[in-house]
Amino acid sequence: MNLKLAVPTEPPGGLEADISDHFGHCALFTLVSIEDGRVSGVETVPNVPHVQGGCLAPVNFLHAQGAQALIAGGMGMRPLLGFNSVGITVFHHQGRRTAKEAVESLIAGQLPQFGQQHTCGGGQEDHHGPGGCGQH
Repeated sequence: MNLKLAVPTEPPGGLEADISDHFGHCALFTLVSIEDGRVSGVETVPNVPHVQGGCLAPVNFLHAQGAQALIAGGMGMRPLLGFNSVGITVFHHQGRRTAKEAVESLIAGQLPQFGQQHTCGGGQEDHHGPGGCGQH
């Protein structure tokens, strides 16, 4: 597996950092390069501002960073479709708390691809307040 992977994380970022609950509102992304099934590099980049109607800004930003995949726990349908349209595969973290746990689980083939059932408003309780994350 050779892949550049983005994980929304809490400061200070890196593999030991906690995963941010919602990719669009994270402080930064930890970018992980995976070569031959092993982590070969780690860097952090600050997230772009997430403003009303700006759900696709992080999508375009990560695409420009060369990300090929993203691990997330929450997002609306619009950004999910955006990631799909630029060729970034999104995986659901399945409750992993740190970037390291999620990356290791992805390498082991244990994370499902993100689907409508994982999106905010996809049948689960919306944890983003009035309007929810699918309404940006």
